[in-house]
Amino acid sequence: MKPIKEGFAIITIRKAEERGHVDHGWLDTWHTFSFSSYFDPAHMGFGPLRVINDDIVRAGQGFGMHGHRDMEIITYIIDGTLAHKDSVGSAARISAGEVQRMAAGTGIRHSEFNPDDGRDVHLLQIWIEPSETGVKPEYEEKMISRGEKLGRLKLIASPDARDGSMRIHQDAFVLATVLEPGMEVSRPLAPGRSAWVHIAAGNAVVNGLEARAGDGFAFTDEKSVTLKSADTAEILLFDLP
Repeated sequence: MKPIKEGFAIITIRKAEERGHVDHGWLDTWHTFSFSSYFDPAHMGFGPLRVINDDIVRAGQGFGMHGHRDMEIITYIIDGTLAHKDSVGSAARISAGEVQRMAAGTGIRHSEFNPDDGRDVHLLQIWIEPSETGVKPEYEEKMISRGEKLGRLKLIASPDARDGSMRIHQDAFVLATVLEPGMEVSRPLAPGRSAWVHIAAGNAVVNGLEARAGDGFAFTDEKSVTLKSADTAEILLFDLP
């Protein structure tokens, strides 16, 4: 992590290659924050953002049924298809452009499987700690087309489901954008708010700093976040309390 001070603002860079990495054969995964067998006390999360796992699940492989409690879990598909089943009766296949959200609440079990026998699936699994625990488990999914994200920050999750976004039990806003060369988007940050940027694919410029796929940026006491494309890039931005 490399902190850069701009007045009272601090931008901390988490380079892609610095993340935790485990290749299980069936699963090739990079951990932005401590997760499972990867533990680093300096990287336990950022505010309520607890997990960003950058996963490639091999063809015909997947996660067996397992449980979670009191966590907002967002699955963002970058490429390929993932089959989902859970203990509250949900069953779905989500593909690139689709986003899935579960509130684990009092407890939920689910499985995730790559049903394609010839193509890997690339996804981000994101965990956000809720501000309210013990809620009834919830599931939802949403298709967000490339056009909805192209050249703009599209809200995909929020505490009040505004603008058609998925509702999460935390005062956090998750936004996604696709930028082609020459495109630029900005997000103002209210006083006291922080932000995390994750480069899902491609190369970009984040507040003047070069970035590539897998890089993360933490913003503290910054007034805004500006994203520019170096080539075609897909980026997630988390506006956090």
